[in-house]
Amino acid sequence: MWLGSGCSLVLAVVFYLFASAHCEFPTLDHLRPSASDGAQGRAVAALLKRLLGSRSAEFAVSVNGSLSDDSRDVCELRSTTRNRIVATGSSGVAVATGIYNYLKYFCRCHVSWSGDQLDLPRTLPKLAGVLRIHTPHRFRYYQNVCTFSYSSVWWDWPRWEREIDWMALNGINLPLAFTGQEALWQEVYRALGLNQSEIDEFFSGPAFLAWNRMGNMFRFGGPLPQSWHVNQLYLQFRILERMRSFGMIPILPAFSGNIPKGILRLFPAANVTSLGPWSHFNCSFSCSYILDPRDPLFLQIGSLYLSQVVQQFGTNHIYNTDTFNEMTPPSSDPAYLSAVSRSVFASMTAVDPHAIWLMQGWLFFSDAVFWKPAQIQALLHGVPLGRMIVLDLFAETEPIFSYTKSFYGQPFIWCMLHNFGGNSGFFGTVESINSGPFEALRFPNSTLVGIGMTPEGIEQNPVMYELMSELAWRKEPVNLSKWVSLYAMRRYGSTDENLTAAWVRLFASVYNCTLPHYRNHNHSPLVRRPSFHMNSGLWYDPADLYKAWKLIIEAAPSLMSKETFRYDLVDVTRQVLQVLTTYFYQDIVDAFKNQKLPELLTAGGVLVNDLLPELSRLLNSDRNFLLGTWLERARSLALGEREAQLYDMNARNQLTLWGPSGEILDYASKEWGGLMEDYYAQRWGLFVHILVECLDSGRPFKQDAFNQAVFQVEKGFIYNGRRYPTKPQGDTYNIAYRIFLKYYPQALKRLK
Repeated sequence: MWLGSGCSLVLAVVFYLFASAHCEFPTLDHLRPSASDGAQGRAVAALLKRLLGSRSAEFAVSVNGSLSDDSRDVCELRSTTRNRIVATGSSGVAVATGIYNYLKYFCRCHVSWSGDQLDLPRTLPKLAGVLRIHTPHRFRYYQNVCTFSYSSVWWDWPRWEREIDWMALNGINLPLAFTGQEALWQEVYRALGLNQSEIDEFFSGPAFLAWNRMGNMFRFGGPLPQSWHVNQLYLQFRILERMRSFGMIPILPAFSGNIPKGILRLFPAANVTSLGPWSHFNCSFSCSYILDPRDPLFLQIGSLYLSQVVQQFGTNHIYNTDTFNEMTPPSSDPAYLSAVSRSVFASMTAVDPHAIWLMQGWLFFSDAVFWKPAQIQALLHGVPLGRMIVLDLFAETEPIFSYTKSFYGQPFIWCMLHNFGGNSGFFGTVESINSGPFEALRFPNSTLVGIGMTPEGIEQNPVMYELMSELAWRKEPVNLSKWVSLYAMRRYGSTDENLTAAWVRLFASVYNCTLPHYRNHNHSPLVRRPSFHMNSGLWYDPADLYKAWKLIIEAAPSLMSKETFRYDLVDVTRQVLQVLTTYFYQDIVDAFKNQKLPELLTAGGVLVNDLLPELSRLLNSDRNFLLGTWLERARSLALGEREAQLYDMNARNQLTLWGPSGEILDYASKEWGGLMEDYYAQRWGLFVHILVECLDSGRPFKQDAFNQAVFQVEKGFIYNGRRYPTKPQGDTYNIAYRIFLKYYPQALKRLK
């Protein structure tokens, strides 16, 4: 059991290290499914049963690992005389992907975070011969270390089961598996001699664990209850079992050097650096302690931890840890940087001689001033070539492989990051992702070994993730307008030309950002603290958005039974109102600067008293846009009211202040019912009210004074104690159509 004594834990590590010492060093070829072919086939059959119910009997599935002779997945499908589909693939993931390909392109079906469209034809369409799908990429990676905080932090097993099914259908074979690691760290810290209060001072709350793990912050939102460790450990065992059953290769956590302050009490001579503050936090919650990887204690702690990971979770021999994430190293000396990576890797191979280190390449972009070619090469070459895989994390916008000679020989994965903070809002870079992976494959001496999706938050813009996952199985770019037309047909199960025309327009505009270096943080004034210096720029022509909105509204009456359509109707209407909020904001600013009180009252009145309440009603009408669901999931993990209040605070704070005093304010903004009326609308109401008072009295507007006043509103939301609805309220079509009748004419006027 993981709750062993400290003494037995240390002895177990010593034995494990001794027993592992004489293994040979492998290459990436050893990163293979651990489940048998039969077990993988059974996992896919069970997935189809969950997805299709009784219709799953019309599919016969089998896995034959020898079907691929180059470690790249393949699936073959054919029809039988009895109208069944027989699918054979090189892995469970390959079979699931092959069947989903058939469901998409022959049955017009669709599976997404925002609902499924699974109206199968009465008789399955016949295949003329063998349909063979094959990927040119060894690995298809998924998730970001931040996703575990921004999206999956409150998930239960049914939600995880659904996500792993989605991964299999979309070809993912290299997922991050970070859940439950604090339970093992707690045992390691206890074995080393830390007391519980020192451990509690270190772990952050659940909603902020991603940054605690990366050494950015500690303690805020904590302490972690013991029930949290038990629950997360239980989840991790199930997550890993299910991932492996499909033939996936889960990536487990390793040690980066981030340590509790209490380690200094136990090892006062240790070579430890106290970092500076991170992202506007003060040293009450940041200024983490980092153990120098060259110190012998690093190997001791790192191997102690990783042996626990392997012992409890098993291993597929690939581990993630990130040094210097958004932190500048204490020295730029290449010899030092090589020594650091060499030592980190040594702490892995001491436990698992077959270890592969998967590292996010984000640090090279986020601190480009420090990471020059010599420093990048030094860090990468501290690990033998082929024993590290680098994630080119934001390659659709800021590719790093192209100026590092393909990461100086280390294998890499081309990734689409796409989303920051799990923000709401339409966004995409379809031309970039449609060409980038193929350019990386053709790059001179390319070391590309896979394609990945690395969003900070999910459950938004499902079209981008369907396209990206599909591109991993393509040999050349797709025709984007044709691809998205077919997407619209299968997402709604409809051939309505309005819908295909709407999506072609969206793909050519809001989903095709071509601005250099653009990051998809939702900059809309709607979800930002009001001021006179807000970002009102767009990367697309809103006329295309309005036209798509009109086409979708016109198609709506006959499609409201489809959850996928209802979601998109809410989402496109939400996007339009987000744009219109910017226009009203500009009217408010102009009226104030020109001292025109009637115009200020009109623009402010429409925004605060009509547009935002209508947007709130719209969001509250669909289950996918409810704050209440996020908060209820958080509270449901608690044992007792005290834990429930802690989780509730974590859940609310992350969406809003992101810190005790707004240190990373609105970074993880969401346009959700509940949040709209009690947070965003309250800020705008206060802003307009104070501007009116200033014009009335002749006083100037003082941003600092407003910030202090609005902070009370923001903090008040976190502690208001209100329970928000978890079930949708109101008729989505009636609300959306009313908004359309009111605001579509105004939207068109703004274009003139």
